[in-house]
Amino acid sequence: MLDPASIKALTFDVFGTVVDWRSSILRDLGEFFAKRKPPIERDWGKFADAWRKKYQPAMERVRSGNRGFVKLDVLHMENLRENLAEFAIPDLSEAEIDHVNRVWHRLDPWPDAVPGMTRLRRRYILASLSNGNVSLMVDMAKRAGIPWDAILGSETARAFKPQPEAYLRAAEMLSLEPAQCLMVAAHNSDLHAAAKCGFRTAFIRRPNEYGKPKKYDLAADAGIDLDCADMNDLADRLGC
Repeated sequence: MLDPASIKALTFDVFGTVVDWRSSILRDLGEFFAKRKPPIERDWGKFADAWRKKYQPAMERVRSGNRGFVKLDVLHMENLRENLAEFAIPDLSEAEIDHVNRVWHRLDPWPDAVPGMTRLRRRYILASLSNGNVSLMVDMAKRAGIPWDAILGSETARAFKPQPEAYLRAAEMLSLEPAQCLMVAAHNSDLHAAAKCGFRTAFIRRPNEYGKPKKYDLAADAGIDLDCADMNDLADRLGC
């Protein structure tokens, strides 16, 4: 059983757990390209899916040591340029390409995220533990009102999850033992990796992260400490 009093900080996965990345990209790019002269029409849902599909392979080249550490904005830009070619989107200026790439800085939170996290912050330290870079997380938080106490992640450890350094460095930065940190995520793989580092774990259900019901990550795997419907449920479970 998880004792809420043993936890000092909640560390959060962000993409998919705190923010609805797919719907945000679909909305943002649809609006941007509709206003362009001439307008550009594409299936922006498929565009977002194809862009996100490149996310793990790009990070794996860093995790494997085949390239040095670079922040996620750089990987997103490299993947975006491939996507623009694949979807035959022509004649964008560098300023337009930069604007499109920074859509990841403009993602909307799930409706329960900010209210639930605001409740949790009354009792716990809240920190991002994301593969996103610091400026990305700061911009997102300022726009969406996400109530972080600290923004941690890949740049802190110069490692991408699920590398152990990503989790252990976050606990170290908070001057806490891993067991005093509760990792919150909508992805069981993230939670299992955190648990191997000594973190306690809480699963948040995001069945429509990919725009349609998931075939996996519908509930917490065995061994995960908490299985929560949303952030408000997590706050209830922790007595906030």
